[in-house]
Amino acid sequence: MTRTYTGKVTVGGTPDFRELPHLIITKVAVGPMSNNAYVLRCRHTDEQVLVDAANDAATLIEVVGAAGLAAVVTTHRHGDHWQALADVVAATGARTIAGAEDAEEIGVPIDTVVTDGEEIAVGRSRLQVIHLVGHTPGSIALLYDDPDGMPHLFTGDSLFPGGVGKTWSHDDFASLIDDVERKIFDRLPDETWFYPGHGDDSTLGDERPHLAEWRARGW
Repeated sequence: MTRTYTGKVTVGGTPDFRELPHLIITKVAVGPMSNNAYVLRCRHTDEQVLVDAANDAATLIEVVGAAGLAAVVTTHRHGDHWQALADVVAATGARTIAGAEDAEEIGVPIDTVVTDGEEIAVGRSRLQVIHLVGHTPGSIALLYDDPDGMPHLFTGDSLFPGGVGKTWSHDDFASLIDDVERKIFDRLPDETWFYPGHGDDSTLGDERPHLAEWRARGW
């Protein structure tokens, strides 16, 4: 029987996983702010990358399992997205990766800083970095453009079902909504599935009709 991925996870509950032709995605919720963390595993090499060591290192290390961890990508500087980073790195030896403009504000040394358009390897698969300015100066999303399926996008706190991430000024909101529209919605098809930093997943097709509404309301 084929297992159906829903993307609905709760803190302390069972992780959900999605089997793609070349990549397996495991989603787990951790910590008091119910952060999502994602373990990506290459089906050809078993190399794994974690997106956001948000909290509860023991749970994240259990999800990583015996295959080990090559790297941890932190989507942005806010502390709820890297509380377990030091412990996960200590346990696994993974290298740390973050957006160039946020790296110095993350409380763990960052081995590799990345900018817009660069790629991060997960075994034989590649994640493309998309720099989205507004929630923080160095927020990044990660695009896995499945060669045998639809695109998959890990958005951190820059895009959620129902709107873009929180901003603290008109200029920051304008920057974020512009980046999200130009770099994500103008570029990627409706079937693109996105995985946010908190809560349930969505598709660009479900959210696209509301872009003008988001822009008009200013958040």
